Amino acid sequence: MPRRSEPSHEDLLRIFAQPKTIAVVGASRTDGKPGHDIPRYLQSQGYRIVPVNPRGGEILGERAFESLRDVDIPIDVVDVFRPPEDALAVARDAIAIGAKVLWFQKDTDSDEGVAAAADAGVMVITKRCIGVTHGLLGLGPGPHLRG
Repeated sequence: MPRRSEPSHEDLLRIFAQPKTIAVVGASRTDGKPGHDIPRYLQSQGYRIVPVNPRGGEILGERAFESLRDVDIPIDVVDVFRPPEDALAVARDAIAIGAKVLWFQKDTDSDEGVAAAADAGVMVITKRCIGVTHGLLGLGPGPHLRG
């Protein structure tokens, strides 16, 4: 069983502190879906969003890469909107591209994915929304999600 440690307040502030490039695995073109609305919010807060979607194309005005390993720019944070059964593969891809942080949105992680990333020295965040966390830290208004 992987060790899961809650990130400290300082850890979370550090993640958001400097201009960051955030790859969004499972980015969506559909307004109203978390995989669209959360990255749109982060983009509005000055973060560069790099969508990852197997269909490619364009999402939120940015080129969408078909896989995380296809991304050709440095990535600071990988934000995951995929089912838990994809978590290990996403973790392996995040490690391969040198991501510093792997952020599994609520209900997207697996023990194997968390362990693989943590064992490789990647900071892993689970069971919380990156956009909501940004707002709760007082760094922005937070996303306006539809209930």
